[in-house]
Amino acid sequence: MPQKHFPWSLVFCTAGAIGLAAGQWFIFAYAPVEQTMGPIQKIFYIHLPLSWWALVSFFVVFICSAGYLAKRRESFDLAARAAAEIGVVFTSLCLITGIIWGRRSWGVWWTWDPRLSTALVMWFVYVAYLIMGSLAASPQRKALVRSVLGIVAFLDVPLVFLSARMWRSVHPAVFASREGGLEPEMKLTVFVCVGAMGLLWLGLFLLRKTQLTQESRIDRLLFRAGEQENQDTFRKK
Repeated sequence: MPQKHFPWSLVFCTAGAIGLAAGQWFIFAYAPVEQTMGPIQKIFYIHLPLSWWALVSFFVVFICSAGYLAKRRESFDLAARAAAEIGVVFTSLCLITGIIWGRRSWGVWWTWDPRLSTALVMWFVYVAYLIMGSLAASPQRKALVRSVLGIVAFLDVPLVFLSARMWRSVHPAVFASREGGLEPEMKLTVFVCVGAMGLLWLGLFLLRKTQLTQESRIDRLLFRAGEQENQDTFRKK
């Protein structure tokens, strides 16, 4: 009989959802309204956690890709794929919330700022990583190509994080100064939202990795069944 595992993914997803729901109170009732931008600034409390956990996702892709190249274990490739999918979703939401925020802050929907440009390049690279799954190649070959790309693609991730500090950028570096540019109530709200988003991220990661693992097992069973059917047909002939 198949082993039953404790549904940690459900636990973390539920905890993350509850945390994000509680975070709405911190965002709209506890954190003060920013004087310059007004209420639109509150999208920052969702935008920042999305961006941070997207970068964490791609770091996990990097580590698991290196693990696959070193050990050739399928579990590393499946974990990298799960993290990449979540990272692309979080980056997409990060770009969308950033565009909304930038329209109010900068007066334009998009500007080729170093932070925005490197983030968009990162999104395209990891979308290409996911497209690798549709290649007409063996699973081992696709996993190998994904692993190499997962390592090379990570070169852009530090640039995204450091771009607002390395180059002249209109994007704010929130925690660059000692004061962080935030009131204590704003900092606490940021940490609550980052923590809640992290729990949701972990739950989604475990859930997606489990799905990919089951999908891989089904594919192997179907492949073996097809081979057995071909052998039986050949014997009858």
